[in-house]
Amino acid sequence: MAFAEDLDIFLADFGVSCTAGATAAQGILDMPSQVISDGMVLTTDYTLTARTSAFGSLIRGDSITVDGTAYTVRETMLLDDGKFVQLGIQKT
Repeated sequence: MAFAEDLDIFLADFGVSCTAGATAAQGILDMPSQVISDGMVLTTDYTLTARTSAFGSLIRGDSITVDGTAYTVRETMLLDDGKFVQLGIQKT
């Protein structure tokens, strides 16, 4: 089922500013998982949900700044009807 809400309104309510190269848009940042060994956090994997038209062309190794923090793209995955993309990102 296609996402019926206006994407701009949805992102304005929950989004933060994101920039990759010359593209600036809103995205929703989430911290879904951490890799822990012996009680120490080794890495934290974040996800960013954004418009495919803005950031869908990013690939592994590309840089993106989210809410003033630099990240590196680990993976890119289209969501549902393709209007949104979910980026797996890691702080650089």
